[in-house]
Amino acid sequence: MVDMLLQVRELHRRFGGLKAVDGLSLDVGASEIVGLLGPNGSGKTTAINLISGVIAPDKGSVRIAGHEIAGKPAHEVFQHGIARTFQLVRLFKTMTVRENIIAGMAFTSQHEFGQQAVRRADQLLDRVGLAGTGSRNAGDLTYMDQKKVELARALASRPRLLLLDEWLAGLNPTELIDAMALVASLRDENISILMVEHVLEAVRTLCDRCVVMTAGRPISHGTPSETLSDPEVIRAYIGDDDA
Repeated sequence: MVDMLLQVRELHRRFGGLKAVDGLSLDVGASEIVGLLGPNGSGKTTAINLISGVIAPDKGSVRIAGHEIAGKPAHEVFQHGIARTFQLVRLFKTMTVRENIIAGMAFTSQHEFGQQAVRRADQLLDRVGLAGTGSRNAGDLTYMDQKKVELARALASRPRLLLLDEWLAGLNPTELIDAMALVASLRDENISILMVEHVLEAVRTLCDRCVVMTAGRPISHGTPSETLSDPEVIRAYIGDDDA
């Protein structure tokens, strides 16, 4: 049986009259990749924000390696080994690529400073395929390379759990193949991943299991083939013929 690193139980969050997340439960095991799927507006990014401490749930439980983190601020959640990327890339675009990655080390328990931090940043740049770019301004990179910098910054904190919010979106076919291989390789570093994703090729290739949401509610759990062939999931994505 897979050891469960992340356990989410009955997570709820309302914004006024809108139930953005309505009873979400999911698990992510050690070195496992789990897809969080659903149509636009189904609550996926809100769920990521709840898990990462960006916002607090109205009720429910989020446990990482047995530690309850629901409602804790983002900097405390970060200390438990959770890192994330964002739907829209968030970099310090007037800083160098290397400085962006060093910023990801700032609040870790394993503090790295000076030349040690520089060496580790350059190792991470090599890891994501950006060797030699450390002195460039982050804002001068291509969209794909900015995504890689954001991933390297997340990895700089040595996470146990990585939350990827549509990290593969907007890539051309060649970039997508490269990016999927990079995500898959993170398993070898004992990193678990919860990924919000619309690229079904990536879901089928990368994910061990999936959770599908619609209107804030989870409607299907299982392998990619099970969830993507679930009639309720198909209705959520393309509608009911009788509607």
